[in-house]
Amino acid sequence: MKKKCTFAPNFSKENLIYKMVSATKPIKIFFSALIMLFLFGQFASAQQLDIVKNENIPQTNQEENEFSPSELINDHIGDSHDFHIADWNGHAISMPLPVILWSKNGLVTFMSSEFHHDNSGEVIVEKNGEKFVRVEEQIHQLNEGENAIVLVAEESPKNASRPLDFSITKNVFSMLMSSIILLLLFTAVARSYKNNNKAPKGIAGFLEPLVTFVRDDIAIPNIGEKKYARYMPYLLTVFFFVWINNLIGLVPFFPGSSNLTGNIVFTGVLAFITFIITTLSGNKNYWSHILSPPVPKALYPIMIPIEIIGMFTKPFALMIRLFANITAGHIIILSLVSLIFIFKTVAIAPVSAAFVLFMSVLELLVAALQAYVFTLLSALFIGQAVADDHH
Repeated sequence: MKKKCTFAPNFSKENLIYKMVSATKPIKIFFSALIMLFLFGQFASAQQLDIVKNENIPQTNQEENEFSPSELINDHIGDSHDFHIADWNGHAISMPLPVILWSKNGLVTFMSSEFHHDNSGEVIVEKNGEKFVRVEEQIHQLNEGENAIVLVAEESPKNASRPLDFSITKNVFSMLMSSIILLLLFTAVARSYKNNNKAPKGIAGFLEPLVTFVRDDIAIPNIGEKKYARYMPYLLTVFFFVWINNLIGLVPFFPGSSNLTGNIVFTGVLAFITFIITTLSGNKNYWSHILSPPVPKALYPIMIPIEIIGMFTKPFALMIRLFANITAGHIIILSLVSLIFIFKTVAIAPVSAAFVLFMSVLELLVAALQAYVFTLLSALFIGQAVADDHH
């Protein structure tokens, strides 16, 4: 005798969970907006970076070979145009990624391997009669007639310009990979619910408790039973998207090792999407509370600006919270590994490895916790915007 699922009964095409995981259009819109905004943010943030190099201070071989923990940490938590896999006999082995530039003469594309692992502006790549160099993961285009980049202390190169950089960097690659994983997972879950009205199996059986957790413990308590279903596709997407990228960042080798959720541009884009949804969903009660707060009118000059500022501090807190927690975890683990090289002895290795193992296990918890917190706060802000006046 076949038994139906008692955990979530009435599995049919009208079932709410089926509708949520089948709502691919909002997910596609989300990913399209996310990719475009993230690429734009990558360019905008890169434009604000100045390349600093002091050529007046000579470095000895000992100084050049001295281990720098800050340099190690910055290299691992920062973005790059290729995946560094290992070093073999003094040569770096890496996975090159496409470089996509919009220069003075139009579109230019090539693989990052053409820089031959150079990151100091010494190797020049010539394409379409234009010359490009890479310095500290920033690509510069040399001015006409120039054969080398000139770096001045505390100033950007004066004989080069910055082309629009839409390259598939390590973080962008990780974002695309996690997007594909997420789409494949939920497509398989939707197909499972469509073809099976009994107890879910396989991937659907694994993801169903997580879907119902987001619904019952995040969406309904914060948004309300009448309005929560409209926002479930976004909340599910952002929960699993952040969680998967947090887990990818914990993998120390290719195709992991990226720090996408520790990139403030990425977290800023996610927070911006939450801000847009919250603002557009705001009802009359929400806007009246901001523009006409329930205080004496004499306090309006103070309270109205505070309420307006509060609209922007909420997504700002979302952005900083996710960025800071994920980045801090990576920095702690890399700092513990650096102790071996700082003390220059393998005697510290067992202690360092033990703490690294402990922190790695803790980061697994943090990966899920930060996805939960981001989704919870997003639902809370949306719930405040759509809440009815009960007074």
